[in-house]
Amino acid sequence: MGGVPSIPTDPSRKLHVIGAGYSRTGTVTMQLALEKLLDGPVMHGGTHILSREDAFTKKWVAAYQAKRAGDGPRTRKLIRELMAGYVGCTDMPPLNFLPELMDVYPDARVVLVTRDPERWLDSIRPIARNTSLWWLPYAMWPVPGWRWFPALTVEFGKSGREILDVAPGVKPGLTSRLLTDWNDKVKEMVPKDKLLVMDLKEGWQPLCDFLGVPVPDEPFPRANDSAAAEKTAKDVAKSLLLVWAGMFSVAGIVAFGAWRCLL
Repeated sequence: MGGVPSIPTDPSRKLHVIGAGYSRTGTVTMQLALEKLLDGPVMHGGTHILSREDAFTKKWVAAYQAKRAGDGPRTRKLIRELMAGYVGCTDMPPLNFLPELMDVYPDARVVLVTRDPERWLDSIRPIARNTSLWWLPYAMWPVPGWRWFPALTVEFGKSGREILDVAPGVKPGLTSRLLTDWNDKVKEMVPKDKLLVMDLKEGWQPLCDFLGVPVPDEPFPRANDSAAAEKTAKDVAKSLLLVWAGMFSVAGIVAFGAWRCLL
């Protein structure tokens, strides 16, 4: 999470690059880099699902449900609608739809960012804890734009298990193996001539060579995903507190008014 949501203004633009790196592998940095190289809006899932309207997040939930039901035509239709105007994408939910994205956009190229698995594990653990709180769906439901987020996090988990072939009823746990298994799965799904595997430490050169574009005359972006995610979590908590405080205040005023009417 983090970054700034890039809202498309030209729905005719097509998806050129799919960022297949798992969450917490520098997905915000890749968003910024692709926006520079492709000169267009790039969807960073972790940012957009907390910054867009209810209909946007709800449609992602519908896409997951269509995919699980085996309804390929509907899944692809929803993906086409959700990605209209974006020139690139990173993070979840898009990376859970890698086969569908490659089907809808056959000319798109895929970038898989690698990272040390143990450092990745330390980075993603706080996110996993924050999104699995039992009370989160109830707290978010009254907030426009957020009420479908808890349902979406459930879909993240279900889809991840299906992609990684985790047997029903098995609890794989959050380990560094998840990242290496995910990377191996991406390499299986994507043709070699359309896949770039890179480390962000390599900077512009491999990405520019892969996309056939000149290297920008500026430093490679370095977004602090951990700090951005922490700030997002605090902002969400603060907003939820204000919304619920307002609701209780209104309820109190209404109750007091009703009581006065009875006097």
